[in-house]
Amino acid sequence: MQKLGKNHGGYYGETIDIRAVLREVETAASTHGWTREIFHSHRDFDWLALHRNSRTEANRRRIHISTGIHGDEPAGPLAALRLIQENRWPDNAEIFLLPCLNPLGFILNQRGNAEGIDLNRDYRNPKTAEAAMHIAWLERQPQFDLYLCLHEDWESHGFYLYEQNPDQHPSLAEKMIAAVSPVCPVDMSENIEDRPAQGGIIRPNIIPYERPDWPEALYHITHKSRLGYTLEAPSDFPLAVRVDALVAAVNAAMTALAA
Repeated sequence: MQKLGKNHGGYYGETIDIRAVLREVETAASTHGWTREIFHSHRDFDWLALHRNSRTEANRRRIHISTGIHGDEPAGPLAALRLIQENRWPDNAEIFLLPCLNPLGFILNQRGNAEGIDLNRDYRNPKTAEAAMHIAWLERQPQFDLYLCLHEDWESHGFYLYEQNPDQHPSLAEKMIAAVSPVCPVDMSENIEDRPAQGGIIRPNIIPYERPDWPEALYHITHKSRLGYTLEAPSDFPLAVRVDALVAAVNAAMTALAA
């Protein structure tokens, strides 16, 4: 599978109608019995948090899934929609799903919000209402066993992921890479985003309080969960391939965690 060669200095690939996608998300969530909470509203958009209880209390695992924080990464909201529609959640998985953290960015097809601020650098001392309201919602939730942040990278040669696992829990990274590889190329570079990588996996040694500008993942690992992954689908491949990659990775992570 070859890269499309569309992205030069930014994302110039396929886009989505985020209003239509979120309508479909709400319809699918209602069909499958999810509860719906609005944690922020601006202009004519509501920021949704969806919750699905586990079917059993035995060995229950709480999982936070978020996407759509960058408005030029359309695969994430589509992956969230498919996951809800397919309804393949493990019986002991309690899911907290945020299908789009930056809907106004999608309207403008830009990384940042309507003011051009990168929300994924605003989770330590938030200046944006979007990040502040997400954090306020997170503070009302229980601790999570796992967080998954769904992203894309327009420069990458294939799928890759970041692992945050400071307490050395059993890693889910290799299982996700194995699930993705049949549907999407994996970036096998030895260095990705200026960090050492092996087999599409980056395990950065980050001390959160040494960074002034936290991405969402650093908030999670500091306050909400001791295991988490940022999943990066390759934006220069067809949108359907990127969605397949994210869905495969999420399903693999949940299956392994719930076992």
